[in-house]
Amino acid sequence: MDGLVVVDAANVIGSVPDGWWRDRRGAAERLRDRLTVLTGTGLPDRPGVPGWATRPPLDLVMVVEGAARGVEPVAGVAVEDAPGSGDDHIVAVAAAAREEGRPCLVVTADRGLRARVEALGAQTTGPRTVRPNGPSPDDSWSDGSSASG
Repeated sequence: MDGLVVVDAANVIGSVPDGWWRDRRGAAERLRDRLTVLTGTGLPDRPGVPGWATRPPLDLVMVVEGAARGVEPVAGVAVEDAPGSGDDHIVAVAAAAREEGRPCLVVTADRGLRARVEALGAQTTGPRTVRPNGPSPDDSWSDGSSASG
């Protein structure tokens, strides 16, 4: 059964101080568009990323909350609006995947969220897995990986 990658959009977006707070929905749309590349290539092969997640195609869900709600999905990237807490919704998505017997990888740096999904049997990795260290002049993907994630 194919695994599921769940992206904590608020946490990933907030990991780089690039002015995202001026347009939270726009920042979520830019992240969604960047994630489409990964659905076709797989995640970078780095510590904390299970082998299945490095091979395309990926089943990827981006969870948004607050002002970022309403971002439309695109081919390869499902977008789910958290009705309340983004963390609670991510836990519910991970729990559903695990109940189906699917491996699940949650992308977040939030320690509390990591503990909650790991207790369900999901794996976790940090925001740099799906986002470079910062915006490059042409906003292209660069290798911003580090072991800490």
